[in-house]
Amino acid sequence: MFFQKNIQNLPIKEWPEGERPREKLLANGPGSLADAELLAIFIRTGLPGKTALDLARDALLEAGGLRALLNLSATQLCQFKGIGTAKYVQFQAALELGRRYLMEQMEKGDAIANPQMSRDYLTLQLRDKPYESFFVMFLDSKHRVIHHQALFRGTIDSASVPVREVVKEALKHNAAALIVAHNHPSGVCEPSAADKSLTQALYLALEMVGVKLLDHFIVGESEVLSFAEMGALG
Repeated sequence: MFFQKNIQNLPIKEWPEGERPREKLLANGPGSLADAELLAIFIRTGLPGKTALDLARDALLEAGGLRALLNLSATQLCQFKGIGTAKYVQFQAALELGRRYLMEQMEKGDAIANPQMSRDYLTLQLRDKPYESFFVMFLDSKHRVIHHQALFRGTIDSASVPVREVVKEALKHNAAALIVAHNHPSGVCEPSAADKSLTQALYLALEMVGVKLLDHFIVGESEVLSFAEMGALG
């Protein structure tokens, strides 16, 4: 009991194996680790009087959470003790690996059969952008992703997103169907009149060239709205 109370005063390598983040991950999987424990694995080494886990907790507290921390620029992140440019690069690489993993899964399977995977991927792509971005996933006849691209940036409406350009890109990639998405930097998912008008215009224009608009997602702060689930396509 005395040892457990004073474990934080010891270097991590002297902790019981079941308490060390790396060993805990190997034994129980990554989901068993708290944010600070996962972050400590990247930080690896502590500073005099501070373990890697202490540094991770301090950084999370000061940044306001994991998401806020990982969204910092290299200059901002390197202000935290124990985190330098090499760690920033590792964090960014890990985030990109997550995006590519989800995209590879969608390229191999039906993007519509697994809507949560599409939501997760689009959230990673769009949620934290400070501006509105219009993103398109081009699908083949089996709803596998054959190409994905951010087409437009700025206020999303039928004027700033030329429907003709979307149709042109769909034909260019020989797509049988599309999933489109954009984010609301305000964090609120409620569709605007412009969002609804754009969705209808896209649906009708794509239908004329034999391409199906399967869904239009709006990515907000804590949720992703689906026009298909609302019954608001076409």
